[in-house]
This record gives sequence, structure tokens and C-alpha cells, in this order.
Amino acid sequence: MTSIAVSILVGTTKGAFVIEGGCERSGWKVTGPHCEGWPINHVVGDAETGLIWAGGGGDWHGAGVWRSEDGGANWKLTRLTTGKMDDWASKDPVFAKMIRWGGASLPFENSFSQIWSLCRAHGDLYAGAKPAKLLRSKDNGVTWAKVEGLTNHPSAADWNPGAAGLVLHSIVADPSDPQKLWIGISAAGVFATEDGGATWAQRNRLSNEEASQPNAHPAAPQGGDVGLCVHNIVRAPGSDDVLYQQNHYGVWRSIDGARSWQDISEGLPSTFGFPIAAHPRDSNTVWAVPLNGDMAGRFPPNAAAAVWRSRDGGKTWRDLRAGLPQESCFFTVLRQGMANDTRAPVGVYFGTNSGSLFASLDEGDSWQEVARHLPTILAVEILERPGAVLE
Repeated sequence: MTSIAVSILVGTTKGAFVIEGGCERSGWKVTGPHCEGWPINHVVGDAETGLIWAGGGGDWHGAGVWRSEDGGANWKLTRLTTGKMDDWASKDPVFAKMIRWGGASLPFENSFSQIWSLCRAHGDLYAGAKPAKLLRSKDNGVTWAKVEGLTNHPSAADWNPGAAGLVLHSIVADPSDPQKLWIGISAAGVFATEDGGATWAQRNRLSNEEASQPNAHPAAPQGGDVGLCVHNIVRAPGSDDVLYQQNHYGVWRSIDGARSWQDISEGLPSTFGFPIAAHPRDSNTVWAVPLNGDMAGRFPPNAAAAVWRSRDGGKTWRDLRAGLPQESCFFTVLRQGMANDTRAPVGVYFGTNSGSLFASLDEGDSWQEVARHLPTILAVEILERPGAVLE
């Protein structure tokens, strides 16, 4: 029998990191920074092949996706768009030689500046960009094409950026149906396709419009919508199309593939937060990290850290604090900063903008800091691969 080894894949402002916990999820070892110090917004892996991809970039580098075929030891870069360094290099041969510049002819020229999200599904690799575009690769990230059905959506001209820009930050696949995909854009909301990306439907409707209260905040529910500044989306297990989202103004649940959303924020200390995570086997168990508010500093309420868990689909919530700092805690957990594994009990992991990585091996009941002093953590994902052979 083969056991399963757990790796935490971490994207930061100064490269990607791989934190190995082995089959016992202990003795965590940090490797990195990888990807030549690029800002890395998201890192994902494929359990079947062992491939790891890291997406990022910015105004200086342009956008790109890095690929590792050996567990993170070595990386290759596929550049997608140009950045300011290309302008410099084109005018300065000495600088061009120093950075080993290969010219500025890139597949998407300067049409976007960053990769914000990645998703491996049914043999394809998807990437979300800033400003919002969806890309797809059919050769493990070597070449890419735009998903034109989303690019040409009739509503695209009216999409408005959030504070971080117009970013496509969530890509959620249906594990049993390669034609179905959900994406989240700040601040244009949730979109879904059921035909492999040819057409897309906006899915931001409140399940009970009459229950919404008038609110002056631009991100609050209004006009029959839940609010378009969605922060993160996850799909619960099973075939019932249960999804959760944390948006700028609450935590929400859908039981119909995002066609309608129910507010499940009651019981939480704040409606504001970034990440959301769902149990791999129980569609009613979900974790969130509330922060004290949009304009109040975006740190844990009362400066005491807690992950909040619901076991009943958001009807009730419990705060989980054991092992987390309870005084003078001012960190933020960003939109892709929390993930879970599929072990029993489930491991839950989150990273902070102050460079700490926390892990719970008992579904949130207790926590330990497994890495500290990393750069600002932008994203956390889990890769589970075959490990040691057990007798």
C-alpha cells in the first residue's frame, strides 16, 4: 500500500515556495524561492503527473506561467505578455544581455499584465489574467489560447475593477463534467459555462431578493444580485452543484450551480473576508477567515485570529482559535490564501501577508505555525502525491 505525501504550494510576492510535510504531515521543510523571484499569484499541482505550475508576473515582468517537472526543484518559464523590462531591454543592449533577453515577441503582446489563477481540469490547464481573461492550455502550459467565449461576453464592456484591478481569480471545475466551469471576476461576479467555454452565463442572483436590505456600500447585495465583488469561489463535493463564495460583503451558498445564492453570513463576526474552503467529502462543511471590515484595517476582529467553520452549510458557525495568535494580530489572509487536503481528518492550511503559514491536521480544531518569515503570501494550494510504500 502506498501512502500519500502532502506538499503545500505557496505563491508569494517574491517567488514560489514548496513546503514538504511528507506522509505524516510533519517535519515541514521549506524550499524556495523559486521562479527567479517573480511575484507568484497562484501555484497548483497535478497529482497524476507531479507537474507544478506557478502563475504571476506584473508590470515589470509581464505575465507568465512557470512549470516544474521534478517537484519544484527546477522550473521553466512560458512568458505570455511583455512588461517594462522589455522596453528597457529593447533600448539598452547591456541590460538586455544582463537579463538574457530574447526579444519582445510574445503571444499576447501587452494585452494583460499578470496571471492571477490556475486550474488543472480534465487534462487541460486554465489561467485567469489581469485584466480579466481566461486562457487554456492543452499541452501542460507550453502554449496557450484565449477562451474567446468569455472574452467576447456581451457584458464585458461593463465589467468594473476591484481595488486590485479587474482580476479573474477563481477557476472552479466540475470533476465529473469537463464542459462545466465556474469563474470569479472582481468586480464582475460569477460566470458559468456548460459547453466547454463556448458560452457563459452570469450567475449572481440572490435566492431571495426580498430578503436583501438597502445598503449604501457599492459591494453590498442590490438589484437582485449578491454583489459583484466576489473574492473566492469553491465547489463542494458530490454531484449537486453546491458552491460557496466569500465576497466583499458576506459568505454565500448555492445549491443550484450558482444560479442563485443564499446569504449564510449570520453568526460570523464580519461580512468581510477573502478566502473560503470546502471539505472534500462533506458538502456542508466549510471554512472562512472573517476580517474586521473593508475600511477598518482588514485584520482579524479584535486583533485575535480565528478560522470559522460550519458543519451545517452555514446555518451555524464556530470559531477555531487553538494555536492561533490571540493578541495584537493584524495580519490579512488573502483571497487564495487558504486550502485543504483530502486526508482523514482533513488538513486545513492558510498563509498570511506577514509571511506565516498555519496548518491544522484536525479540520481546524487546533493549529500550528509550520513556516514563518516568508514574503507576503498570496496563495496556498495543496499537492498530494504517492509517498512511501507501506508494508
